[in-house]
Amino acid sequence: MKTFQYKPVNVCSQLFEITVDDNNIVTDLKILGGCHGNLQGISSLVKGMNKDEVIAKLEGIKCRGSRTRETSCPDQIAKALKSI
Repeated sequence: MKTFQYKPVNVCSQLFEITVDDNNIVTDLKILGGCHGNLQGISSLVKGMNKDEVIAKLEGIKCRGSRTRETSCPDQIAKALKSI
């Protein structure tokens, strides 16, 4: 099991702490900052999923809160998972 931290860029969230087990299953996702309710929901949904499946579902989602952002918290979660 491996826990790592990732500092997202260009989003409201400030820090992700992600735990992935030896079979690449996301066992925990903690998010500091951002839209608490939405991110709490995303965190709950990705627990128990294979990291590659999470990446496939979240990668490329853009934030509608700003027309200039080419990323979002879900997209940054995918980037975090790709980095391990």
